[in-house]
Amino acid sequence: MANIEKRTNSKGEIISYRIRVSRGYDENGKRLKSFMKTWIPEPGMTPRQIEKELSRQALIFEEECRSGNNVVNQSVTFSDFIPTYRDVIKVSISPLTLQFYNRIIDRLLIPYFGRKKMQDIKTTHIQGFINHLMEIDPEHGSPTNETDKLSPSTIRRYLTVLQSIFKLALKLEIIANNPAKGEKLTIPRVVNPKIEIFTKSEATEMLKCLTEEDLMFQTFIQLAIITGARRGELAALKFSDFDYERCQLTISRAAVKLKDQPITIKPPKDYEIRTVTVNQHCIQLVKMLQEHYENEKKRLGNKWIGDEWVFTQWNGEIMNPQTPTKQFRLFLKKHGLKHRKLHSLRHTSATLLLYGGVNIRQVQARLGHSEIETTQKYLHYLTDADAEAATILTNMIDEEENHMIDIGMAQ
Repeated sequence: MANIEKRTNSKGEIISYRIRVSRGYDENGKRLKSFMKTWIPEPGMTPRQIEKELSRQALIFEEECRSGNNVVNQSVTFSDFIPTYRDVIKVSISPLTLQFYNRIIDRLLIPYFGRKKMQDIKTTHIQGFINHLMEIDPEHGSPTNETDKLSPSTIRRYLTVLQSIFKLALKLEIIANNPAKGEKLTIPRVVNPKIEIFTKSEATEMLKCLTEEDLMFQTFIQLAIITGARRGELAALKFSDFDYERCQLTISRAAVKLKDQPITIKPPKDYEIRTVTVNQHCIQLVKMLQEHYENEKKRLGNKWIGDEWVFTQWNGEIMNPQTPTKQFRLFLKKHGLKHRKLHSLRHTSATLLLYGGVNIRQVQARLGHSEIETTQKYLHYLTDADAEAATILTNMIDEEENHMIDIGMAQ
């Protein structure tokens, strides 16, 4: 007998029904993955009509499964499959990434593929979607003749969402072949941007200007460049994460702030919990900040509602992880320093470690990269810097030789 499950949105409203039919067990006694179908009621249907049609859909679906033909999967449209896709991915990607995926699905993918049956979508349709993206006005999401269009990197990001959908559909046997494989498509070429870092002299100047700033901001930036931690990981630090005697801190969580939602705490990216060593100066700043909060607790009394967060709002609540980005931009402008993104401090930390001869595996562990390939991208910058150093040395030698020739001619 088919099992029927209601699917609701964030407001508790029923948006679809999932029908499951058991496939039994394999020869080893392991339960096989159930056949699944999502049914969406037509707008305006009454509860009685929905109940009647749902029963009919369940009976048809069950019979199709029992008969062994593949009409089941052949009937699934792109829109039908999306609720299943959302359920699967929401536990495996970060809240920010999930928010991005949902936005692209609702804004671009459903309007374009919506009613098409999954099995009928071919590579030519995927290529058509790519071509459609190349004509989209990035501000209004509609075709345009203007030169200001979506960048190749943005198109690739959108395509990644679509490819993820078809990859899961193939895995769940909704489709027999994946039409969205990269090797089948002509995708706009992306020129990888150069990693943005502070040079040694720029970092020195920035840290010098930092001494004039607020204690909490000083501490955040110092930890950012020393640890190479991500913005959300730093924002979620607690004083209990620090070992003052060993000059170490443990990164075990990250703060996330989605639009119109409260700040939430999640594991660090790739679940890479790690302990890193910092310098004595950072430890001293953290101690001073902790002492400052003790005084604030006494001053504010029951208005202080903190939970030992290192970086806080006025009343001890955790700081919005987006706040340091704005503060950093204003800080650089105030001191006439070259604009760089806050995330460039992470790049700077990694690059300076490699410059200093630290093993790439150690850098990988310190930054919390799950794959060594992610850390290796910094080696390209070192190669560029080495070539630049050779050019500078050549120019210096040439200048010295020319100087000696000039002296000889004068004699």
